Amino acid sequence: MLIGLAVMLASAGALFAASQSTKPGITVQVSPASQSVQQGQAAAYTVTVTSSGGFTGAVNLAAAGLPAGAAGAFTSSSVTINSGSTATSTLNVTTAATTPAGTSSLTITGTSGKVSGSVTAGLTVNYKISSAISVAASPDSLSVPPGATAVYTLQLTRSNLSGPVTFSVLGGLPSGATASFSPNPVTGTSTTLQVATTAASPTGSYSLYLVGTGKDSSGKSQYAYANVQLVLDATIKQFVLSGNVPGTLSPGTSAGLDLQINNPNSKALSLTNVSVAVAGVTRSADAVAKNLACTAADFTVTQYTGPYPLSVPAGISSLSGLRLAPSVWPRVGMLDTSANQDGCKGATLQLTYSGSGQGN
Repeated sequence: MLIGLAVMLASAGALFAASQSTKPGITVQVSPASQSVQQGQAAAYTVTVTSSGGFTGAVNLAAAGLPAGAAGAFTSSSVTINSGSTATSTLNVTTAATTPAGTSSLTITGTSGKVSGSVTAGLTVNYKISSAISVAASPDSLSVPPGATAVYTLQLTRSNLSGPVTFSVLGGLPSGATASFSPNPVTGTSTTLQVATTAASPTGSYSLYLVGTGKDSSGKSQYAYANVQLVLDATIKQFVLSGNVPGTLSPGTSAGLDLQINNPNSKALSLTNVSVAVAGVTRSADAVAKNLACTAADFTVTQYTGPYPLSVPAGISSLSGLRLAPSVWPRVGMLDTSANQDGCKGATLQLTYSGSGQGN
């Protein structure tokens, strides 16, 4: 108890000393923190300037980091604040039809003599949305620890566009993370996005901006977009999903995966998402010798269709052990294409798994 009291007194003294030396200043805040628009559209941000340390005076506002072809203007480029008060202005950003697609970091600065404050805001410019293709992502958000891989399923809807669609991540990946789509390009109606992070990837919440590009029957490029959220949380204990395709697959057949779930927590885990993806294919020695092709594009995955959340006890469980019918298990199938698929005979699939859950 005495040790706790000493710590409290030391902290109070430090706070007192700091308050005595506080200098007049300002803080700048922006809302929303990021905006996503199509080429040629505009975005508006509310900028709030707050007095600190008794500051009083006029604050001049400026914005930097705008992409090419974009312009920014404040409704009030200078605001006046009194001690302890706040003032707001709106930053209107306009883009042009020629503004490059991508994500930019805008720096908004408030200056008054030697006093200044700044804040950053995100601006993502997308190609114009097309009616020829659209894409939906599931799940829309995943929480994993750094070093884990997050898996999202993208479902593609086509209209007057039957050719391949190529996907990429336009921006938002955390440092050290890599993204891959399987298959890519997409000739069917679905693909899987895998985001592999590293143990050094910074924790936090990230908005990933995904774009699909294809050509319609007239040869004109068409674009589709989706946003997904990735949360890296170091406090999450990483449970393990695993499974194997039973038997062998032939063109037009599929097999269910009785996933194994290893819950490292001492309490039950409430599982809210499970995803499976084909990460790669190892061909047989005979297929390699004959130079016969077989890739992840020869296979398809049907995700788990059962109810959520799943209550998973501590230790090792399985979908069958949780009394879930095989009809709702994820399935891996081999497509029956017009191309020669002899290279897939005896091939071994590398599967990746991702999921999110919360400890009870």
